[in-house]
Amino acid sequence: MNSWKGYTDTQRIAYFSMEIGLTAEIPTYSGGLGVLAGDTIKSAADLKLPLVAVTLLSRKGYFRQIFDSSGWQQEHAVSWKPENMLELLPGKTLVTVEDRDVKVQAWLYRVKSPTGGEVPVLFLDTDIPGNLNEDRAITDHLYGGDQQYRLKQEIVLGIGGVRLLQVLGFQVRKYHLNEGHASLLTLDLLNHHRRVVENGSSELSSWDIPKIQSQCVFTTHTPVEAGHDRFPYSMVEKIMGEVVPLDLLRNLAGKEEMNMTLLALNLSHFINGVAKKHGEVSQSLFPGFEIHAITNGVHPFTWTSPYMMSLFDKYLPSWANEPELLVRVDNIPDDEIWEAHLGAKAYLFQYIQEVTGRTFDPDILTIGFARRATAYKRAKMIFTDPERLLQIGDGKLQLIFAGKAHPHDDHGKRMIQEIQQQAQYFGDRIRLVYLPNYNMDIASRLIPGVDIWLNNPLRPLEASGTSGMKAALNGVPNFSVLDGWWIEGHIEGVTGWSIGPPATETTVDVNHSDEDVLDLYNKLEKVILPLYYQDRSGWVKVMKNAIGKNAYYFNTHVMMRRYVTEAYLR
Repeated sequence: MNSWKGYTDTQRIAYFSMEIGLTAEIPTYSGGLGVLAGDTIKSAADLKLPLVAVTLLSRKGYFRQIFDSSGWQQEHAVSWKPENMLELLPGKTLVTVEDRDVKVQAWLYRVKSPTGGEVPVLFLDTDIPGNLNEDRAITDHLYGGDQQYRLKQEIVLGIGGVRLLQVLGFQVRKYHLNEGHASLLTLDLLNHHRRVVENGSSELSSWDIPKIQSQCVFTTHTPVEAGHDRFPYSMVEKIMGEVVPLDLLRNLAGKEEMNMTLLALNLSHFINGVAKKHGEVSQSLFPGFEIHAITNGVHPFTWTSPYMMSLFDKYLPSWANEPELLVRVDNIPDDEIWEAHLGAKAYLFQYIQEVTGRTFDPDILTIGFARRATAYKRAKMIFTDPERLLQIGDGKLQLIFAGKAHPHDDHGKRMIQEIQQQAQYFGDRIRLVYLPNYNMDIASRLIPGVDIWLNNPLRPLEASGTSGMKAALNGVPNFSVLDGWWIEGHIEGVTGWSIGPPATETTVDVNHSDEDVLDLYNKLEKVILPLYYQDRSGWVKVMKNAIGKNAYYFNTHVMMRRYVTEAYLR
């Protein structure tokens, strides 16, 4: 498709996400939400689904992470040039910020699939001559600045995004809100479909609410009440003005403050969480709404290591666009699976040597843990009893950590620092490294190259947990708390191992931390290490099960087919 105008010939699903991770060279993502959005778009292209994605340009990215001599995280702006990778589209629109007009333009990136499918991604940008300097910076920093900056970004994403799609001539069948950041688009749609009434009433009955609901699909990813964006109405009036009458907005978004999740819930006909358990948790958080569950996935071709890819190509042709074929992984000889894994392991260890100077041993069981460094992920849990860990893993265990803390999260930064201090304590008895600046490129080396993928969040706060799906795709078994997707993917000792008790919670009031730590140590000592060192064929069987019983299903091809049939066609 040479001209971008070819994209406007057919009705499309408009997929809105504050962040989208397509490649490491386009640093418009911070973590799981953005990478999921990128994987969603890639599968839509593979499946030739008519989608258009809308996000922010984030000219200065999220941030580049380095560590000082004490292991404390330092943040540096990321420099990248949109004009080197994207195409500036003609046409601009205006949004109102603090009673002034702010121009918004869009850059185009084309996601092309070998199947011939193609999905346009629009990156919204306010760095335009004529805008005030402070307005030109609105789309600079992903999740940067204060609450006012965030509200301005969400005005550009939601309202600016809808208006630019109209200016550019896109025909939209449905709007899919990936989290609540884009919820303000519903207000602009309301204005377009306002029922004309003589008295100018702002009662709900005066507005075509059902029309807007029929156009919107909302996916929530946040299983804790405090994690949903809220803005005081005094700030809303000052910065956004009155897109719809304030009484109407209070009816839709909450009496006390504008809750972006509540706004999306009230104006969407289909609402879903991102795993079965997360659907239940969301239902308890938001009683009165019907909340479905469509479990997340990962894009098969993006996240399979070159070593496994060549095996799948050889024994399971067409696997990349028909990942259900991975169920036939037993066609692949055990020794070839193991050799492919050793290739991925060597590739990772070479990277570690180059970046940190540390040498890791390919014969030693290696555990990987890479997540956003925030309290509920409990990155330090494995170090709860360092002496016990040393007894279990002395000379038999290596640990690789990675992940960024939000620039304002000192607790997360301290957690990273303390993990690095553990490396000094263990020395060469348990090799431990914390890789800086975790991004998509590092993830594609780290996840396939470890032997076990560790995940131990505080239940039930893991909405889904897609990194574990990337691990399974590469034959890396999960060792995880029963939360998010792992409740659905886990078969004890078959696809991997659980940590702690079964999943029964829908709130964080019940905390099993002590039980989790004990179970982690016991299984590591009595089940996992003996299997790895004493029963190679048994270990490879678990690897194959991770591929054939997890990866065949937990992928964005399966996920997108469900969105089409359950949400988009309704």
